[in-house]
Amino acid sequence: MDERKQEIFHAIVRHFIQTATPVGSNTILVSYKLSVSPATIRNDMVFLEHEGLLYQPHTSAGRIPTDLGYRMYVNNIQKEERIREKVQKDIHRLLAFYRTHKAKEHIYDAVGLLADSSNNVSFATLPDQSRTFYLGLSHILKQPEFRENPMMASQVVEVFEHNNNFLSTLHTLDITDDVKIFIGKENIIEKIQSCSLIVSQYNFEGHKGFIGILGPTRMNYAYCTVALEEIKKILEKNKLH
Repeated sequence: MDERKQEIFHAIVRHFIQTATPVGSNTILVSYKLSVSPATIRNDMVFLEHEGLLYQPHTSAGRIPTDLGYRMYVNNIQKEERIREKVQKDIHRLLAFYRTHKAKEHIYDAVGLLADSSNNVSFATLPDQSRTFYLGLSHILKQPEFRENPMMASQVVEVFEHNNNFLSTLHTLDITDDVKIFIGKENIIEKIQSCSLIVSQYNFEGHKGFIGILGPTRMNYAYCTVALEEIKKILEKNKLH
């Protein structure tokens, strides 16, 4: 088989693998920009069919590879250009997605553990996303000051529902690996100045973000601070699962 026929044959096999539809001469001409006429492609396809490498499932349809055609393609697969480079690129992209997904799962668990242990709202920023994940609003809404002042409670809920503002505020604060406490009016966001914020930066397998607690100003600071330190330690040491 000459080089042109081999090029056309490989193009037909690749296209059928991608689309699962019979491949016609015009498809090959347009998709692969071969410098030959449609008639030449049709003649070569007839030749490949006579060789048992292609067959036509219907009279008006294009061709698809036979088992013999696949065998020939596989035997020559090492000649496919840049195939290893493409596979490596796809795997690295999927691996990055997988690692980010697993990181989010660990952060979700850490936030849930922190909310339940502190009996307040717990939150964390998520890898590769401009949003904040939070749990425990029910804890804070049960506190007497919020039951007696529904407006105060609704303001806290609103801050988390419009969490882009909350996230941008976190970035303006001086938050480091050490736990920081912002009490009442020390919070920049006016709507949560009835609360205190305990927050720190985490680093989980290269993913950096913020994790913290939001609760009433009368919260148990000593307990909540240690809870945040311990759960952050568990998260960073990958001990949640």
